[in-house]
Amino acid sequence: MLTVVPGAADTDGPHGPGGVALIDELVREGARRMLAEALQAEVDDYIARFAAERDENGRRLVVRNGSHQPREVLTSAGAVEVVAPRVNDRRVDPDTGERARFSSAILPPWCRKTPKITEVLPLLYLHGLSSGDFVPALGQFLGSTAGLSAPVITKLTETWKAEHRAFAARDLSEVDYVYLWVDGIHVSIRLEEHKLCLLVMIGVRADGRKELVALADGYRESTESWADLLRDCARRGMSAPVLAIGDGALGFWGALREVFPQAREQRCWFHKIGNVLGALPKSAHPGAKKALAEIWNAEDRRRALDAVRAFEAAYGAKFPKAVAKITDDLEQLLAFYDYPTEHWIHLRTTNPIESTFATVRHRTKITRGPGSRAAGLAMAFKLIQAAQDRWRAVNAPHLVALVRAGAVFVAGKLVERPDENPQPEAA
Repeated sequence: MLTVVPGAADTDGPHGPGGVALIDELVREGARRMLAEALQAEVDDYIARFAAERDENGRRLVVRNGSHQPREVLTSAGAVEVVAPRVNDRRVDPDTGERARFSSAILPPWCRKTPKITEVLPLLYLHGLSSGDFVPALGQFLGSTAGLSAPVITKLTETWKAEHRAFAARDLSEVDYVYLWVDGIHVSIRLEEHKLCLLVMIGVRADGRKELVALADGYRESTESWADLLRDCARRGMSAPVLAIGDGALGFWGALREVFPQAREQRCWFHKIGNVLGALPKSAHPGAKKALAEIWNAEDRRRALDAVRAFEAAYGAKFPKAVAKITDDLEQLLAFYDYPTEHWIHLRTTNPIESTFATVRHRTKITRGPGSRAAGLAMAFKLIQAAQDRWRAVNAPHLVALVRAGAVFVAGKLVERPDENPQPEAA
């Protein structure tokens, strides 16, 4: 029985034999015992199920047969030595003639790492830990270096590629995306003359949850590249979104009008503000930012239009190009006012994509590029997949289904009977 023996301790706390912290040893010993008991119970249950099956001499066909060789398994509690019981199963399948074999559901024969550890390794790699750093970084922490070699980590890329291919071919007919954010993200890669351009679509389901819809590589965000992606999504059953949000410079809009002409357009205010400030001298930036905020942060469309006129009056004479960037896209910039007030904060920008891809850019900077277009796509896919678990639903998710149903919202408020209470058009 494991006991804690008082003894000399260094400044880091109590340690056991070999410098192993006693608390770590206690945790690992507890994990080892629990795993041993679980494996034994699994084998006992398997043998009991076939206790009645016997050969012509009356001997049982399924019996215990000693134990397998000890092996180390990496767990969240560290490296745990496991001695799994062995089963002798002499039953034969009458159809195939093959002998039956016992395979543990708790600890399969190939298992050297628990699923949690298997999930952690690619995430650490994607978030900046180089493949050659795993052994020194995690070996001491886990108490073993088994399964942490650079080739093991590198092979994960092939798995990610296969997962992305399956994702890109999945059926979309059972999912309804009401809102759709789109953006083109440029990522530097090795061994290629051009940057990898990732075409990203993130949607809001009818229940308010955000979800990655599509991720593909394109050529300079061209209309044809976007059209190919949208046509592929439509072929797999995707219905037209109610509203699409993106940067005004994208070739996406021409593709959207071709494939889903019924979808409305919303320009991203984050990108638009950058475009406007780029056409103004730096001395005018503080005032312009405040004036632009009066537009996109207005209480309703009427006040937003008043703010547009004020912006035009203040900057139109000296900086007509800057003002034109607002007035030329005014309908697309203010489209979000026709939807629930609670959704405005989500619909004004493509922030869900921008914030997610900050991690992608960090990873490709650490590795100086993923090495190929396919690897770059796979890496981006896994990063978004990991981030997706932390995405929260949009505000007032119950209103998303009403938007899909065609409900009318005026000044962000639901109009119960729009035909009986017609609203005057804003000037």
